[in-house]
Amino acid sequence: MSLKFVDKRRLYVANLLRRTANKYNADIWKAVRDILLKPKRKRVAVNISKLNRYTSDGDVVVVPGKVVGSGYISHKITVGAYSYSLTAKQKLLEAGCEVLLIEDLVSKYPDGKGVKIII
Repeated sequence: MSLKFVDKRRLYVANLLRRTANKYNADIWKAVRDILLKPKRKRVAVNISKLNRYTSDGDVVVVPGKVVGSGYISHKITVGAYSYSLTAKQKLLEAGCEVLLIEDLVSKYPDGKGVKIII
């Protein structure tokens, strides 16, 4: 494997998740790390319609992959994801949702209590 194609941000986020999981004894961050480190063909992509279906108002969710803009959301949630498509970010912000990167979500909820994983 050639290291020149390794996504350095993904490795940084994986190390941050591991350190936080060990420090706060939060198994959710270990699970997110395992999903995030999967090969490219098995990476997670979640539609906004899926977020709308499996969340309710005020939920905090983490997506260990990309959020894409298919569908709509009818309530306010806090979403932490590795990346967002432009339309997904616009739709979430228009709905009043809080849009964060995984790094920011981990620093805001280090113990992982009340955070749901959506895959």
